[in-house]
Amino acid sequence: MFDLKSYLKDLRGPVDEMLQHYLSAQSPATRVSQAMAYSVMAGGKRLRPVLSIAAAETVGGNREVVLPLACALEFIHTYSLIHDDLPPMDDDDKRRGKPTCHVQFDEATAILAGDALLTLAFEILASAGTQCTPDIQCRWLLAIAQIAAAAGFKGMIEGQMRDMAFEGTVISKRELESLHRLKTGKMIEISVGTGALVSGAPKRQQHALHTYAQNIGLAFQVTDDILNVKGDPERLGKSTGTDQIRGKNTYPSLLGLSAAETLAGQLVNNALKALDAFDNNADSLRAIARYVIERNR
Repeated sequence: MFDLKSYLKDLRGPVDEMLQHYLSAQSPATRVSQAMAYSVMAGGKRLRPVLSIAAAETVGGNREVVLPLACALEFIHTYSLIHDDLPPMDDDDKRRGKPTCHVQFDEATAILAGDALLTLAFEILASAGTQCTPDIQCRWLLAIAQIAAAAGFKGMIEGQMRDMAFEGTVISKRELESLHRLKTGKMIEISVGTGALVSGAPKRQQHALHTYAQNIGLAFQVTDDILNVKGDPERLGKSTGTDQIRGKNTYPSLLGLSAAETLAGQLVNNALKALDAFDNNADSLRAIARYVIERNR
């Protein structure tokens, strides 16, 4: 049985150390850099960095090589959380068990801290890509383009826009799935995909991992919707019941709680099936898929 707890602990140290390295390099310390570090180092599951490293190892890659990629993905994720928590958006006052960035500092600082983390992520990605042979540089350039698209106005940002625009309006299951595949799924998909890409995975492996990532990306959001209904705020590190208050479209509200839980399980099974072509090197990804629906219970 794969020990996911030990695996996560093993990765957490190097990832956090590298994140701190990149943040401390932004000297001298300013209010913006302090807000950046506050939000990044507040904790979190580090799911996206872990997925990128696990995908790389699944296809025979080296975790040290993809560590800059992993950190860049976490910076992009944290930027999105800082902005998502702002009053004009979800107006949350708690994140990762601590006051949100705009509460701890102020709204203007939070906006700039998010902007700075996004641009720092691409600085890291570009720098990592220049330190390779020409063929590997091409992989990094493609990875950068894919990450930009996933995080941009045709990806995560469009998903966030739809999430707000549809508040108080009942939408179809198809529309809800499309929203969540953009808002949450895209960055999870790209974490797996680019980890494999920069590690030289052949197309057939990339395709299988894409199917895996699509399913766990949606399963992650379905589970988030479920936890917003019945999760423990102390264990989650954020408020619950907020989706209903804001009139957000969620899987429990559209399908019912039981059907939403069934759907999450089906998605995870689909993800596991996509890994059938891989050997034990993919056990970390298999364990992460199960963890997606078992977390914070």
